[in-house]
Amino acid sequence: SGMGYITNFQPTFSFANIGEAFPDHAYLWLRLLPTLAGLLLPIIIWFLARELGLSKTASLVAALFIALDNALLVQSRFILLDAFLLLFGFSALLLYFIFRRTQRIELLAAAGALAALAVSVKWTGATFLFLIIGMEIISYWRRWQGLWLVNRVLLLFVVPFILYYISFAIHFALLNKTGGGDAFMTPQFRKTLVGSQDAANPALKPLSEFEKFIELNKEMYLSNARLTASHPYSSTWDTWPFMVRTIYYWNQDNMLETNRIYLIGNPVVWWLAALGIIHALLQLIAEVPGYLRESMNKRQKVIALLVGAYLINLLPFVGIHRAMFLYHYFTALIFAVLALAMLIESLGEIHAKRFALGAIALATVVFLYFAPLSYGLPMSESWFNRHMWFSTWR
Repeated sequence: SGMGYITNFQPTFSFANIGEAFPDHAYLWLRLLPTLAGLLLPIIIWFLARELGLSKTASLVAALFIALDNALLVQSRFILLDAFLLLFGFSALLLYFIFRRTQRIELLAAAGALAALAVSVKWTGATFLFLIIGMEIISYWRRWQGLWLVNRVLLLFVVPFILYYISFAIHFALLNKTGGGDAFMTPQFRKTLVGSQDAANPALKPLSEFEKFIELNKEMYLSNARLTASHPYSSTWDTWPFMVRTIYYWNQDNMLETNRIYLIGNPVVWWLAALGIIHALLQLIAEVPGYLRESMNKRQKVIALLVGAYLINLLPFVGIHRAMFLYHYFTALIFAVLALAMLIESLGEIHAKRFALGAIALATVVFLYFAPLSYGLPMSESWFNRHMWFSTWR
């Protein structure tokens, strides 16, 4: 929205029909910030892997796998929000681990603020804040008193809530006129909107800003819960790790060739990441007796963190019955990539470097192979068919 304001973008195009030509190139400015967020994400993952104690070789694999994933590329190329969610969330984790190492309290505050921004993008971003709060409680539960408690409540509860609330306060200040979404809101809410059917009703008491905040968040939840429509490219949580179902984003037919864009990940990245998280889960289960008898070492703590973070970003979708899509797996995917980096780390220096070199080379080749479906390059029908490895990808 800010970029549109700065560049004088005029919202006259409805974006209603896939493949419809834009009247000009002004929309490209709206893609700048998501693209920048997608560009920065692999860098954040590199530093996060290093903070987790991984070697440069393993960290490089993690960062390049994020950079070479076609699905993450596609999602950050358009006017979509997921790139912000991932950048804010993983940046919050990075700053939190730097805080753990340096004990600089301002870094904990920054981590809480970034986690709040992730929540403000999508509610699924709350998992980053939960992870940070959970790690603080587990690490310092004996000191959960006095000044420590005051600091954590302030920096990890109060400040994130204030930032989340501010995002809605800005929303109410900028969007104070009636619109198509009014039908979801109560007459008391509509009373505060200029030009609404209830604006001039003297019998209605307008809601305060905080009451509007509560009502809108409640309606957001209920609206999502009421969604029952199916979608031809929806998928279920248990299919995501193996990328069973992709998403057809865009097409444009030419004389002999067709330009298409699919949300399809790099199979090398997704399938090796699935192997990495399965290995981490089995390793965690095998070592549980040891965890119960004695304190965990750093490697065991990292494995437990990655498995736990993966599960809390995947298992909540088990109970959701609305249509879901492959991009809901992105956060869990990145934790799985970090688990793969842990697996590479365990191979020993020489084998790790050989595996890393082969994996990066293979991922690069496969990335280039699927690049036409990421960038919407023209493809003949026969060449396109060779990219549809499974019937469920179409």
